[in-house]
Amino acid sequence: MIHRFIANGGFFLCQLMLLVGILGYSPALRGGSADDGVSINRVAINNETIDNEAINVAVAANFYAPLKVISNKFEKQSGRKVRLIPGSSGKIFAQIKNGAPFDVFLSADQHKPAALEQAGLVVKGSRFTYAQGELVLWSNQAGLSFNGAKTIQSNVVKKLALANPKLAPYGLAAKQVLDSLNLYESVKNKLVYGENIAQTYQFVASGNAQVGFLALSQVIGMSESGEAKHRSGSFWRVPGELHQPIFQDAVILKRAKANSTASEFLKFLRTTRATHIIHAYGYKAMQTNSAQPVHHLMKRDKVKNNNEGVY
Repeated sequence: MIHRFIANGGFFLCQLMLLVGILGYSPALRGGSADDGVSINRVAINNETIDNEAINVAVAANFYAPLKVISNKFEKQSGRKVRLIPGSSGKIFAQIKNGAPFDVFLSADQHKPAALEQAGLVVKGSRFTYAQGELVLWSNQAGLSFNGAKTIQSNVVKKLALANPKLAPYGLAAKQVLDSLNLYESVKNKLVYGENIAQTYQFVASGNAQVGFLALSQVIGMSESGEAKHRSGSFWRVPGELHQPIFQDAVILKRAKANSTASEFLKFLRTTRATHIIHAYGYKAMQTNSAQPVHHLMKRDKVKNNNEGVY
C-alpha cells in the first residue's frame, strides 16, 4: 500500500511540475493576446501532455491566426490535440534554451531555429522554411493614402509602432526599412515598441500610435469559416527590397523526437490544404522539406527610396 501511494504521488508530482513549467514559460497560457487581438484563454494541462497524441506548439505571434485555422483542420483529421502558445520569437527562443516544454517551434525568422539546431536542441533534419512573410505599414483609419517615407515623416504621425527588433523578426525588418530609407534618426523619437507583433497591432488599433509596422497576415486573411476577410483601416505594402526576406522556419524540438504527432503536424503544414490557408493570410507558402539558406544580418548600403507613391 505504501509503495503504491509513493508511486502515485510521484506521478502526480511530475504532472504538477509539468503544469507549473508550461504556465511559467508561456505568457499566452496565462491569458496573452494573439496577433488578431483575440485573448488566449488558460489551457488546462492533463495526461495528454506526456502521451503521443498531443503537442505544445510555440508559434511566432504573426503566424498565430493562420496556424489556429490549420491546427483546427489537423485536429479534425487526425483526432490529435495541438496546443498553440504564441509569443515573440526571441522570448520563445530563450524559453526553449531554458527548458520550456514545447514540442514544435514555428519562428518568424531563420536565425533562432538554426541556432537551436546548432545547439543540438532540435531533431536533426527537421528544420524547414514554412512561409515567407510580408511587412506592411498599417493605420486603423480607412481611406488613407500612404506615400512611402513622407507618411512616416509626416507631422500627422506622432507615434510609429514596431515590434522590438531584439525580440521580433518583423520588428527587425521594420528597423531595416527605416535604415534603408535613412529615416531612423529623424523618427526615433516617434517610435514605440511592442514586445511582439501582436502588441504592436494593439498600439495602432487603440489609437495610441497613428501607424505601425505589422505582418500582412494581421490585416488580411480568412475567417474560421473559410471566408476572406480584410481588417478595416489602410496599409502600405512595404517593398521587399527595403529589408531582408522574412523567411520563417519550423523545427521539432528534441523532447518530441519520438512523438509522432509532432512530425505529422509539420507534414500537414506542407499539404495543399495548409498552404491554401497560408496564402490566404498573405504569406508565400514554401512547399519544401528543407530550409532556405540563412541570410546574414543585414550589412549593406542604404537603399534609396525609389518606391514613393500611393499603395
